[in-house]
Amino acid sequence: QVQLVESGGGLVQPGGSLRLSCAASGSIFRINAMGWYRQAPGKERELVALIISGGNTHYADSVKGRFTISRDNAKTTVYLQMNSLKPEDTAVYYCNLGGYRDSALNYLEVWGQGTLVTVSS
Repeated sequence: QVQLVESGGGLVQPGGSLRLSCAASGSIFRINAMGWYRQAPGKERELVALIISGGNTHYADSVKGRFTISRDNAKTTVYLQMNSLKPEDTAVYYCNLGGYRDSALNYLEVWGQGTLVTVSS
């Protein structure tokens, strides 16, 4: 059973910073990509940032230049450094992993439980 454990959310003032972490555990044959999504009240879940196996990254236009996604050397933990936070960044942030469960390439997608980020004065 693959699990994602997130941490790092909280309350921060506009202009402040937070760092989210997401650690994957369990048996995974290959991780294709890990990323962060967010869902604000009354809105659809949206992609925030993605890092794929080769190291390329992708960001939503709304966070480019402010957020940075990275991972550890083992490639099983991803981080989201969020700077210059705005009230509109307030949302539940979810970690996501996509990859293969085994050598037969059975696809695997896992979501974390979510961590709340509130940007408010």
